[in-house]
Amino acid sequence: MPLPDTVYSAHQISIPPGLLEILKNFTKAAIRTQPEDLLQWSAAYFSALSNEGRLPVKDRLEMNVAAQKKDRGLTPGLLKILHKLLSPKKTCSKEELQRNWTDLCLPMAQLETLLLLGSFGSDIDWMEFFALGCSALGGNLMSSLKHACEILTEDEEGGAARIPFDTFVRLYTYLAHLDGDVPQDQIDSFLGSLRPQVYRFQGKNKGKHISSCFLKLQSMDI
Repeated sequence: MPLPDTVYSAHQISIPPGLLEILKNFTKAAIRTQPEDLLQWSAAYFSALSNEGRLPVKDRLEMNVAAQKKDRGLTPGLLKILHKLLSPKKTCSKEELQRNWTDLCLPMAQLETLLLLGSFGSDIDWMEFFALGCSALGGNLMSSLKHACEILTEDEEGGAARIPFDTFVRLYTYLAHLDGDVPQDQIDSFLGSLRPQVYRFQGKNKGKHISSCFLKLQSMDI
């Protein structure tokens, strides 16, 4: 026996409190992030929302990515999302990284290349992987460090893009060692000459371990 048609009036439809705000925030997040696979990303978004976790959302729209028909791989905005999701615990499992990578609709081949390059095991030091991510964006050591400054900085957009100097040292040293063509004495010499320049640049700034902005790095021969 067919079910009778049911006609609902506006008074019979109950909209849960907060639903409109949730949908509005979701729409804004999707526009900013521009995921290649909206369904995959949406599942990750609402899963994080329900668990009160960190949302896989870019801080702002990357115009060069939005203009592409397909996301070609890792971008500064996507690497920043991964950093927010995975950096709090200092290390992450390979499975956790793969899951977050997939949620952001990034090509698995690129991830496998980075994991192989870093010779990572089941547990991954996040800052080492982050450094490799910056190298994938940069193409050379100086450009990689500029990306690191822009992603890690707590300065406002358009500011100096400063990061703790100790963080800069760690990223530079790791990438230089991985490169294999930079001898240890050259690494030590560069960092030794850079430290007083950084301290002079910051002047009376109370933060004693802050690097110069990426624009200052651009004028240095790294």
